[in-house]
Amino acid sequence: METARDVLTTLARRYAFGDLAALCEAGAARLPSGVAAEVRLLCSFGQRLIDLDAEDFGMPERTGDPVVDEYTVPEHLLGRARASRMPQSAKERSRGALRTLRPAYGLLLEVIAARWQRREMAPLVAAVHIASEYLPLLAWQPVLGHAGDPALLPTSVSGPGSRFGVPGGATRPRDCSLTRPQQSAAERALRVAREPGPGWRNYLDRQHSTVASALCTCAVSCRTPCDVVTRLNPDVLSALSERCRVAQEFADGALVRLRHAAPVGHGFGVPNPDEVSDAWNRTRTSLGRLPLGDRVVGEVADYPLPGLPEAFSAAAGHEIVPDTLLRDLSDHLVAILQS
Repeated sequence: METARDVLTTLARRYAFGDLAALCEAGAARLPSGVAAEVRLLCSFGQRLIDLDAEDFGMPERTGDPVVDEYTVPEHLLGRARASRMPQSAKERSRGALRTLRPAYGLLLEVIAARWQRREMAPLVAAVHIASEYLPLLAWQPVLGHAGDPALLPTSVSGPGSRFGVPGGATRPRDCSLTRPQQSAAERALRVAREPGPGWRNYLDRQHSTVASALCTCAVSCRTPCDVVTRLNPDVLSALSERCRVAQEFADGALVRLRHAAPVGHGFGVPNPDEVSDAWNRTRTSLGRLPLGDRVVGEVADYPLPGLPEAFSAAAGHEIVPDTLLRDLSDHLVAILQS
């Protein structure tokens, strides 16, 4: 016969952190107060991870409950989350996902797999959409030496021969392929490191993904290339263009389009698993036609959406594999519940 503690353990294994915390708070399984408080704190941390609440990754958990807040998330888990965190000020010492997006994409792969396991297609598609928005920065990272950090970006994309963030004047035709929103975001990216915290956070919320799109345009489809790309060695530029084509094709593919398929906003028309699989198979076929697409459609690792880790790896120019942060947190919770 299944006990209350068995139920809690099952919830931990399924990454159902919100439900597990609620049952602990309600006194399920009559856990000692200290154990219940520690579990609730860890569940608060886990919920941030699976919700991809990146601005608070790696920060000490504060639930507002003084009993719970006496406990801490183990550093071996907290530090790994911090690698995917977006810094909340221009001068923050730890650059997290602005230094490298590779840990963030490993976590995205683990979250997508977890959502598939839980048959939660709406958050799965939302995670895929997030991945598509920043994939160009993952592609540019080997060239820039960082993941589009605005504190470092001007060195790589500005200068006398660059039109990045320099809109065309009213009296002359535009000589740049970037759209007005892209140019506006690019211009902001070149100066936002001098802005205070609210301006910096506003940029990350509203314009950072547009800068990623702008850089993709520069590498793939600019009609009049400027110093942003002409300064690069031809072999480096060729490899960058191929990686950015993967990012562009992924963003334009059927899987990401599911995010926009709702008749009214994004809250209706949630796809079922078969629809998600079909959309991914069509996207995967499109990716397979690209120069870097062989690894996406060839022999791939076991994953709910076969070839997705390989697609991210092709865009990154570096092996990207699913993280185990959720699983390791789950194991930690189970060990506490069973002790």
